[in-house]
Amino acid sequence: MENNELLETARNYGFIQDQQVWLKPFMKYPARQVGDVKESEDDSLIYFAKRFEMFQEKVSSLLQRIDTSENKGSFLMKVLHMKEQIGDYDALGDFETLYQQLSAAETEINKTIKLNREKNLAIKVGLIQEAEALQESIEWKETSDKMKDLRATWIKTGPVDKEVTEEIEERFRTVLEAFFERKKNFFLDKKQMQNRAYEKYRSLINRSVALQNSEEWEATTIKLKQLQNEWKEVVSGTLSRKAVTNLWTEFRKAHNHFFERLKVKINNEKNQSKDKFYDTNLEKKQALVSEAEQLIHTHSLGEAVKRAKELQAEWKKAGPVHPSVSDAIWERFIKACDKVFEMSSLEHYIRKRQQASNEKLNGTDGINARITALKEFIKSDNQELGLLETNLDKLSDTPGNESFRSMLQGKIRNFNRKIHTKTELIEMFKKQLTTTDN
Repeated sequence: MENNELLETARNYGFIQDQQVWLKPFMKYPARQVGDVKESEDDSLIYFAKRFEMFQEKVSSLLQRIDTSENKGSFLMKVLHMKEQIGDYDALGDFETLYQQLSAAETEINKTIKLNREKNLAIKVGLIQEAEALQESIEWKETSDKMKDLRATWIKTGPVDKEVTEEIEERFRTVLEAFFERKKNFFLDKKQMQNRAYEKYRSLINRSVALQNSEEWEATTIKLKQLQNEWKEVVSGTLSRKAVTNLWTEFRKAHNHFFERLKVKINNEKNQSKDKFYDTNLEKKQALVSEAEQLIHTHSLGEAVKRAKELQAEWKKAGPVHPSVSDAIWERFIKACDKVFEMSSLEHYIRKRQQASNEKLNGTDGINARITALKEFIKSDNQELGLLETNLDKLSDTPGNESFRSMLQGKIRNFNRKIHTKTELIEMFKKQLTTTDN
C-alpha cells in the first residue's frame, strides 16, 4: 500500500493528540495510545499503519495455514493468542475486521474439535469392546501384547468430551487391570511350584553372605568359586527369569563384597610399596636440591653451570615422588638451577659490555653494574610478562583455546620465576656491597 493510502487508513482509525498517536475506540476496546510522534505527525501515522499491515499479514498467514491443515484443532490456542494481541498491539488499522476473522476461525476450529471428539469417542468405545472380549483369555503372552496394543492406540487417540472422559477411562482401565491381575495371580500360583529351585538358590546365597566378611583370603576365594560352580548346576525349571535375576543379583552382591575387600587389601599392599618407592625418590631429589642450592657458592660459575645441567639430567632419572610434595620440591630445584643460569647470563652480559667499552669493572663498580643490569633485565621481563597476561585476559573461554591458554600460563609462571630469581641475585649483590663498604 502506498504511503498516501496508508496515511488515509491511519487517519480513519487513529488520531494525533498532544504529540501522541492514538487508536480510535472499536468494539469493546476504548481509545488508547499506541505511540509518540517522532519526526512528523504524518510519518508517525504511516509508521503505525505499516505496523498494522505487518499484524494483518500474520493473521492472514495463520488463517491460510489453518485452511490447509488437517489438524485444525492444533491452531486454537494460536488464534486465541492473536485475538488477545488485538487489544494491545500498537498499530493503526481495521482491528475489528481482524477480530471478526479470528472469531470465525475460532468457531470453525471448535466445530472441528467437536467432530473429532465424537470420532474419538467411537474409536475408544470400540477399543473397550475389544478389550472386554479378551479379558478372560488365558493366552497370556498373545493377549498381553494385544492389550498393550489397545492401550497404545488408546493413548494415541485424541480426547473426548469432558462429560464422558472419566467414565470411559475408568471402563477401559478396569478391563485391562482385570486381565493383568488374573495374569499376575496365575504366575504367582505357578511360582509356588518352583520352591525347590528357589530354596537351592537361597541356600547358596546364605552361604555366600556368611563368607563375605571373611579374612581368610585364599581359602574363601576357593569356597566362593565353588559356590559359583554350584549355582550353574541348579536347574531353575519354570522359575521366572525375573526371579532368577533377582536371586543372582543378591548372590553376586555377597561375592562382589568379598572380592572388593580383597581388591582393597591388594591395593593397600601396592600403595605401601608405592609409598616406599616415593620416599626413596624423594630422598634422591632432596639431595639434588641441596646440591643445586649450593652450586653458586661452592663452584666456579662455569663448573656450576655444567653441574646444574648434570643435576637436571639426574633429576629426570630420579623417578616420581608423592603428588603432595612434587610441585614444592620441583620449585626449589628449578629455582636453584635458574639462579646459576641467570648468574651465567649476567656475567656473559658484563663481559660483552666490558669488551665493547674497553673498561674493567672491579669491586664496587662491578657489583653496581651487575645490579643495574639485573634491574634492566627485570624491567624487560616485566614488559614481556605484562604482554602475556594481557593476551591471557583477552583469550575467550572456549575449549578450543585450552592448549593455548595452558601455554600462556606456563610462560607466565616461567617469567615470574625468572623475575624472582633476578630479585634474589640483586639482594645477594646488595649484601656484597654492604660487606665491601664495611
